[in-house]
Order: sequence, then structure tokens, then C-alpha cells
Amino acid sequence: MLDFIKKMLSHDAPPLVQFAKYAAVGVFATAVNLVVAEVCAAWLIPCLGADDILVREFGFPAAGIEKGARAIRAVGCNIVGFVVANVVCWILNRAFVFRPGRHHWAVELALFFGGSALAIAIGNGVIYLLISIYGAQTTWAFVINVVVSVMINYVVRKFFVFKS
Repeated sequence: MLDFIKKMLSHDAPPLVQFAKYAAVGVFATAVNLVVAEVCAAWLIPCLGADDILVREFGFPAAGIEKGARAIRAVGCNIVGFVVANVVCWILNRAFVFRPGRHHWAVELALFFGGSALAIAIGNGVIYLLISIYGAQTTWAFVINVVVSVMINYVVRKFFVFKS
């Protein structure tokens, strides 16, 4: 049984297991990103609107600022979450999902963050538009950003950063 677990956690796991590990790491990294961004949005760079679900349902503090300023601050919070989550994600992907070694670790990390930067740039554009034009809740804008980022990141990591 121990050998089976070691095989599934190794880089030589079957493709379906590799995808499941990628999904698990992604869910964890997404949770890290959302938690860090929300903590930032509540207390470090306040940008939660009065109608935000975390304000209404959980008593988080509302920022009381207009939606343009809220949108800019939300992008800042998302960047903080992005950096923390991507360090965690790179470490876990390297250890459990993809085979490192296509590039020197520093190049690998730079490509990993470069792909993620592309994803966050597009995602932050989505956040800004959803809040500033459509008045979306900060939390829902963060969630939609995650969906966009996942699609971009998988392609970049699978085909450009790590060995397949």
C-alpha cells in the first residue's frame, strides 16, 4: 500500500492521477489566493462594498468608498493574493505534479510567474471591469478571476514550464 501511495505522489503517476494532483494543488492555491485577497480586502487595503457577501453574512468591514477606488484597491489585494498563492503553487506543482528540469529552477520559476502574470493581468482586467462598469461584488469578481486564471495557467505550466 505504501508503494502505491508513493507511486501516485511521484512524478511518474498516470496522467489521470497527474491531473487530479494538479486540480488538488490548484484548489489549494486558489483557496490561498482567495483567503489572502479577502483578508487584504477587509483589513490591509479595504475595498469590500456594503453589499459584499462577506460584509452581509460574516460581518467583515465595508470600506465605504466609491466603486472606482474599490476596483483599484481590489486589484491590489488580488496581486497580494497572487504572489503568496503562486509561491505555494510552484512549490507544490514542482514537488507533486509536474517533473521539474525542463529549465534551471530559476528560469522555471520565472516562467511560472510569467505565465501567472499573464493570467493575473487578464484576470485583473476582468476584476476592474466587473466592479467599475457592472458594479459587481468584490468577492464575485475575485471568483470569476480565478476561473479565467486557471485556464491560462494550466496551458502555460503543462506546455512551457515543466516537463510533461
